[in-house]
Amino acid sequence: MSPYILDTDALSLFQQGHAAINARVSTLAPGELAITVLSVEEQILGRFTQVRKARNADELAEAYQHLTETIQMLSGAAILSFTKPAVTRFTQLLRLKLGVGKMDLRIAAVALENNGVVVTRNLRDFKRIPNLVVENWAV
Repeated sequence: MSPYILDTDALSLFQQGHAAINARVSTLAPGELAITVLSVEEQILGRFTQVRKARNADELAEAYQHLTETIQMLSGAAILSFTKPAVTRFTQLLRLKLGVGKMDLRIAAVALENNGVVVTRNLRDFKRIPNLVVENWAV
């Protein structure tokens, strides 16, 4: 079974309760859905940035609440690591000069190493990656 791998944008939409994405996720069997450690990194870094930019007690409390909620949600997810084979695949993709951002290439490398399907709204970039299967569930 090939896992469906939410990219960072699709993960954010899922967390926000996007109707189409949540409906599709609800049809999956356990073990069919995953995220990458790269999306975890992006989300946690974003939350840390909110904490650092907080200018008063209310903003700081809200930033820490969002950080708490993000960690709790992510802790229940199947997380695929950026393994050495994925790093090698990423390096190969970089050499192709596809005009795709590094984080997207890293997510793609993890998906390719796990025979996964990337779920994203960013079809324009991800479709440039050879042999990568992508789907947009946000429509």
